[in-house]
Amino acid sequence: MKIDEIYYRVLVRLKGFRLRQWEKPHYFKTYPASYHKGKNDKREKSELYMTERVSYGAGIGHQLANWIAGYWFARYFDVKYAYSPFTSSAVPFRPNRWDYALGFGEGEITAEQLLKAGYKKVLLPYFDEKDGSRVSEIKRIIDSYAGEKVVFYLEADQFYFDQFGVMDDLKYKFFSAPARKEDKLIYDNKAFNIAIHIRRGDIVQTGDKRNENLAMRYQGSEYFVNALDTALEYLKDKKNIHIYLFSQGKIEDYAEFSRFENLHVCLNMGAIDSFIHMAYADALITSKSSFSYKPALLNRGIKFCPADFWHGYPDCKDWILLNEQGRLIQ
Repeated sequence: MKIDEIYYRVLVRLKGFRLRQWEKPHYFKTYPASYHKGKNDKREKSELYMTERVSYGAGIGHQLANWIAGYWFARYFDVKYAYSPFTSSAVPFRPNRWDYALGFGEGEITAEQLLKAGYKKVLLPYFDEKDGSRVSEIKRIIDSYAGEKVVFYLEADQFYFDQFGVMDDLKYKFFSAPARKEDKLIYDNKAFNIAIHIRRGDIVQTGDKRNENLAMRYQGSEYFVNALDTALEYLKDKKNIHIYLFSQGKIEDYAEFSRFENLHVCLNMGAIDSFIHMAYADALITSKSSFSYKPALLNRGIKFCPADFWHGYPDCKDWILLNEQGRLIQ
């Protein structure tokens, strides 16, 4: 392990301890920015930027939730957005293949560029977006830096519930990215292609120790069989339907799906290619996973999603919510 990786792991643990105090009254006072007093809140905020801090070691779906929060809150607090790349497996802010694949940084100035140009880095406290008093305090902090050159960093895992708030921007960035010219899809262009994501891997638990955080994400095969039946009934006017199942494991783990015609089980496709296929599907069945929720935000077709999820859904006719049994909510 490299020295910078060891340093960062220690730093993450220390900051994680402080972050766990976010509900306590004294929490905001642990951030130097809380004590900053601006001379004139009416000064221009044209030199103020905001960026996100992606969660250390998180999967791409989790990181995208962080990224979207940064993009959204920059707009909400009326400051400019500065791009920060998705994290590598060891040290954040070290670019990886997802940056190019998604194209979200195209045309954006980066936080690193601003810091090199002399901008000041200011870390904001974590806040509950539904707590008006805390949101007002964040706004006061931001306004106090008006007239200065500052990059505000949201705290790690800053939560934003309605991630669809920037959905149109995400679609534009993704589908206009240079990487789209290199996409190689296995879909049949003459068919109506349904993608279904079944989260397995990390949430399949064995033994006596039960992780409740993983358990809440698990959905049995019966749910997905029902969800697929529901989708096929909803889409019964479509012709030449092909089904692409994206997951992990062995082919025999998905024996329940053998009764569906034109089924393609994709267990060995890489994460980026799977993500891109879900974004392009004519219809997408998601699981309780950010890895399929995020492609749903990009997808231009019909989405069938579990109603019980930790992020919101837009009230649109192309978003169909399913109950715990995988059936339409009446």
